[in-house]
Amino acid sequence: MNLPKPLDTAPSWVPASGHALRHAGVHFDAVRIAGMLAEEVAYRLMTYTDFQAGPIVRQLAGQRNMYFLVPPQTAAAYGWPGGRARALSRGAGCAAYVGVPALDGLTWPLDWRSRPTRDMPFVDPELLHHLLLEVL
Repeated sequence: MNLPKPLDTAPSWVPASGHALRHAGVHFDAVRIAGMLAEEVAYRLMTYTDFQAGPIVRQLAGQRNMYFLVPPQTAAAYGWPGGRARALSRGAGCAAYVGVPALDGLTWPLDWRSRPTRDMPFVDPELLHHLLLEVL
């Protein structure tokens, strides 16, 4: 297994401590998937990429959503299955915000299922889409 190369500095959209809301579509788009489906997709993505999947934010309370952070302006290019996954982006007159945890310290109720790395600053949206449809 190849270990991910850590970042020299955190991306500008990652807060220094705690967590912060970031506008989807500016620094990244996000694909939100809930519950056990999110866990299965994240597991397959991590396994397929040798644990270098790119940034996945996990919500530890409520619906237990996961937010797969993909490059900006890319999420809308895919047909995400309605009711199972939702693209969060900038466009069509809507605004979506995603909670982003710091890389270290107390960040509850959010944490990283997979962190951004130098080699994988974002999740590959095509691979994410493929794996999600495979799980369904």
